[in-house]
This record gives sequence, structure tokens and C-alpha cells, in this order.
Amino acid sequence: MKKLLLVLLLIIVLVAGGVAWFVTRTPASPFDNVAAIQAPSEDLLQHGEYVARLGDCVACHSTPKSAPFAGGLEMGTPLGSIFTTNITPDKETGIGNYTLADFDRAVRQGVARDRHRLYPAMPYPSYVKMSDDDIRALYAYFMNRVEPVKQADKPSDIKWPMNMRWPLALWNAVFTEGGTYQPKTAGDDQWNRGAYLVQGPGHCGSCHTPRAITMAEKALDESSPLYLSGALLDGWYAPSLRGDPNTGLGRWSEGDIYAFLKTGRNGHAVVFGSMADAFNNSTQFMNDDDLKAISHYLKSLPGDPARDGTPWQYDEGTAQNVSLSNREKIPGAQTFVAKCSFCHGVDGRGKQQWIPPLAGSAASLAKENASQINVTLNGSSRVVASGIPDAYRMPPFRQQLSDQQIADVLTFVRSSWGNHGGAVAANDVKALREHTDPASSSPIILQMR
Repeated sequence: MKKLLLVLLLIIVLVAGGVAWFVTRTPASPFDNVAAIQAPSEDLLQHGEYVARLGDCVACHSTPKSAPFAGGLEMGTPLGSIFTTNITPDKETGIGNYTLADFDRAVRQGVARDRHRLYPAMPYPSYVKMSDDDIRALYAYFMNRVEPVKQADKPSDIKWPMNMRWPLALWNAVFTEGGTYQPKTAGDDQWNRGAYLVQGPGHCGSCHTPRAITMAEKALDESSPLYLSGALLDGWYAPSLRGDPNTGLGRWSEGDIYAFLKTGRNGHAVVFGSMADAFNNSTQFMNDDDLKAISHYLKSLPGDPARDGTPWQYDEGTAQNVSLSNREKIPGAQTFVAKCSFCHGVDGRGKQQWIPPLAGSAASLAKENASQINVTLNGSSRVVASGIPDAYRMPPFRQQLSDQQIADVLTFVRSSWGNHGGAVAANDVKALREHTDPASSSPIILQMR
């Protein structure tokens, strides 16, 4: 019996020791034995700035009131709020003491210089696919072109024991994939470039791919039909980026996708919510070849008819519902005519590329209603293209309309012109009213140099 107990104790010690070694070890980096670049070239620095645009680093690591990259942006999670960190080269509160290898481990593996694990709100499950050249250039840019800012990081409000970081090492082992992006032989050069940008620095799946109960993305590339199939995240619904005709890009051409990323708008939609920040600080600065590569890749992803349903067709019958004799009888119709129709049209078709249609929009056809509730309550950020703010901003109706009025008007929109997104309940509006902050609609538009 004593021998058995000793054997069991030895097994426990070995397992515990193995787990302890695994969660505290410093992951290897290809830059571990690489000397720092003392005088980076102008080409390298410009490339690093471009990579920072590709990764949209500024939108998450800045706030409307902060210096670029100084951190402090609140990000909601099911466990509580976390705050983005200071990634300026300040030596006390930022990353000024990071070596290239330290920087690489943080960006691609989610391990900080002091070995603590980063929450996967930092999209290292995507960034791991970034090339060594892009990481090297990004590091050179942060260390040489970003102004250091002395600003301490805000602690998260996640409570113990859920705030322990060491289990993230086990989470990473199970739910992330190692290695940089490897071109697929089935795709041409343009397709592979688009795949790299979407899966790697663009980290599109972080918002647009559904997550499991473990908070891991259910897919990391096009090998799964769940990849980029749409997801609810922190008060917004990021629609499908696949070929779904109702909730995705099935009715968009490659040219439509390019225009949306380049100008923030097309005949189908205008950027809003967190996508407005991505446009304002990232996609409009990408070169045409990269935008066309992204468009080409996304259009290659098939939709799922079983999930998306019967393709939407415009229904003229709604015109009767907004007539003077009928609209007072139909909940939401009068509010729509008074508050929405001047911009979006009585017919719901919008105003060309300037004001998006409500008829047939992905938000009007998706079962998830969070985006429409959120933008109605809080409005949308200014779309700033080429430094010029948009004059057609969606205004907030938080103070003008009650929960029931917003629920009624959105139910009207989601059941008109052939839309079939489903009804909105007043309690859904109430929940998002309490969860969201009107200030969240302020744009983050920062000069990176």
C-alpha cells in the first residue's frame, strides 16, 4: 500500500511539475539570437507603419482622448472588462524595454516580456500567421517612430479566480495553431495574399467568426464553413463575410468589397460600429493590390444556404404600410416615417452609396439584432475618408425614443420590404441601453506619425 501511495504521489508531482514547466516556460522565438537593428532603414520603417495599418493596432490601443498606442480602451468580455495596454516605447509603462524576440512573443504567441499571458482579446491566434519580415518591420516602427507615452495600464475588473493568467497557456495549446501562414497550392498569388491579410494581420475572424463557450474562434481559416460566418461581440453583430446572400457578401461583387474597404461605403452598406474604426484607421490606408486581394479571397468563400435561408427579394407591399391611413395602426410605422424615412427613404432603399439601404441589409436579415439596436441607441461614428468627416452620420436616438419605440420601429424595419430578421423586444433594447455608452460612438481617428 505504501509503495502504491508513493507511486501515485510521484505521478502527481511529475504531472504538476510538467504543468508548471509548461505554463511558465518562455516560448521560443525565431528572433531569440537576433541582434537589434541599430539604424533601421526608411524603407523598413515605412513598411512597419503599413503593417501597423494592416493590423489596425491604433484602434484597439488608443481611445478618442488618448495619445496613439497609449492604451486604455475598455473591451467587454463575458468575464468582465479588460483594458488595452500601452504599446508605446516608454521604458517604464510601455514596451520600451522589449527586445525583438520579446515583441514577437507578445504579438504572435500572447506572452508578455515578464512571461504573463495575454488575454486572446489581443488577436495573437491570428497574428501568429504574420511573417517574420512583417514582425521585424512592425517592431522597428514602434521603437523608432511611435512617440513614447508614460501611462500606466489599467487593471482588468475580472475577479479571482477567473483573472489568473496561467491557464491561458493550456488554452493556447488547445485552441491556437502555430506557424506563419503557408500559401495554399489551390489558390493563386492574389488569393494567397488575400488569405494572409484576412487571416493574419487583418484578424477578421476575431470579430466575424463565432466563438465557442471557451471563447475560442470556432475556425481559423477557410477549411471550415464557420470561418467568417458572423458573430455577436460586445454589443455588435459582425455579419458573415462569406457568400451568404442575406447575411453575407453573396450580393456583393469584388468591386463592391473593394469600394467598401477603400471608401467606407458602397451601394449595399456604409461602415458603422467597430468597422468604422477599422476603416478610419486601417483599410482605407491599404494599397489597391492588397484591397483587391482581400476582395478576391472573400468572394471565394461559399455561403451556407441551410444557415442563411431563402435569398432576399424586395417586396413592394410595404408601401401600403406607410400610407397615412395605415401607419398609425402598425407599431413602428409612424416612428419610421418621422425619424428614419427622410434619410433611408420611405421605400427603405437609402440614398445611393451615401445613406445605406435598410431593405435587404445584412443587419435587417440577421437573426441577431444587436447592431441595429446599438446604432439606433448610440448612433455611429463619423466615417472619415481621406481626412474628411462624413456629413451623413447616423444620429443617436437614445434620448428621443423609449425602449418600446425603438423595438417597434426596428421590428417594422426587420419585417418590411421582404426583410425577415425577426421582431425586436423592448427588453433587448433595455439591455443594450444599459450595456452601452453613448461616448462609444465617438470615432478613434489618430495620426500615427
